[in-house]
Amino acid sequence: MDIGAYPAVVRMLSSEGTVPVRIIPTGPINPARKRDMALGFARGEIFAFLDDDAYPARDWLKKAMENFKDPAVAAVAGPGITPFNDTSRQKASGLVYSSLLVSAGFSYRYIPKKRREVDDFPSCNFLVRQEIFRELGGFKTDFWPGEDTKLCLEITKKLGKKIIYDPFVYVWHHRRPLFLPHLKQIASYALHRGYFAKKYPQTSFKISYFIPTLFLICLVTGGILAVFLPFFRWLYFTGIILYLLTGFIFSLSKELGLLPMVFLGIIFTHLVYGFHFLKGLLAKKLREER
Repeated sequence: MDIGAYPAVVRMLSSEGTVPVRIIPTGPINPARKRDMALGFARGEIFAFLDDDAYPARDWLKKAMENFKDPAVAAVAGPGITPFNDTSRQKASGLVYSSLLVSAGFSYRYIPKKRREVDDFPSCNFLVRQEIFRELGGFKTDFWPGEDTKLCLEITKKLGKKIIYDPFVYVWHHRRPLFLPHLKQIASYALHRGYFAKKYPQTSFKISYFIPTLFLICLVTGGILAVFLPFFRWLYFTGIILYLLTGFIFSLSKELGLLPMVFLGIIFTHLVYGFHFLKGLLAKKLREER
């Protein structure tokens, strides 16, 4: 079975005899609009969202439903774990994402961590009560990525409801391979997060999102100062050496053969994210905005 293909997910869910499946063609529209179509077709109490490159664990729905026993819980989310059968470049991308140097306090999005309440989570693995989704009018945006940030903000801040992260409600999420596909995705994430830092500051104005940009600024300005101020050079290059050493240590994993890719992936991810976050922060408007 091609576990990465959407029809395979349909077969898997249907085989359990409890989840009727209907495929509805949408045409070339963005993910938010596709998911909003659920309002016109779905009749279940819970809407469950996946990406087209993700597939659920077999007990995904069962584990998720346990969290909805609490009426204060409006939505449930869980990690998107890199599949074991992904290519080496995809696995390296997954290790970059889950690294504390890249995702910091958000690594739980990529590897199982402690159950917690969250205020922002990717819709690649997201389940929400129909009544809540309908009350908010769906994602109701053309942002992509970032449609989930807007929805989560409205759930937690506008309605005052809970979003629960449960490590057992996990999906397998194929990664974009290092380097170019991965970095293109990083650039898109960073651009929107930078813009959201001023548009949706309640959940996006966090110091951890700004760190790569601060690093990039220090790298550039420090390099200029090192050229004109000889006494500053030792401090600048010492800082770079410490950064590279830290990156090397955090690149270590059980698959040592991936170390060079993960090491370079972390560095390039910091640089690309830092630049595009700043670009988004300075943008007056993104083209997806209505």
